[in-house]
Amino acid sequence: MWRRPAWQVFCQLVRYESGDTVGSLVLERSMNRVQLLGRVGQDPIMRQVDGKNPVTIFSLATNEMWRTGETEVAQTGDISQKTTWHRISVFRPGLRDVTYQYVKKGSRLYVEGKLDYGEYTDKNNVRRQATTIIADNVIFLSDNIKEKV
Repeated sequence: MWRRPAWQVFCQLVRYESGDTVGSLVLERSMNRVQLLGRVGQDPIMRQVDGKNPVTIFSLATNEMWRTGETEVAQTGDISQKTTWHRISVFRPGLRDVTYQYVKKGSRLYVEGKLDYGEYTDKNNVRRQATTIIADNVIFLSDNIKEKV
């Protein structure tokens, strides 16, 4: 049984088409959404390229842990860990400035945003591809914000 809010979200994403094709679902919308919880790997930098709006950029590390050789009865085995680094870009003016001012290496953050794939040419004239998270929301989880008195 669908709960009411879940059913409403489903109806927004998909519509039922009852023309010649019986029971076909047609996608109405799509979603590009990312949620990350991790630690900052470097102090943020602010860049401005060719008169465009400035952007705050930093890296965020997320960790995935699992136990190898685990059975349902006994939780034995070695613990493995994988760290993934994400490049975060903040364009929104208020959020961009606060992020640049208060985020420091080691800060714990929750970041919401969308994926962006792009290409650029490096200093050696080689085409590179980059995946970036464009942040819409940043929540500070560390108590590293200390005001100077």
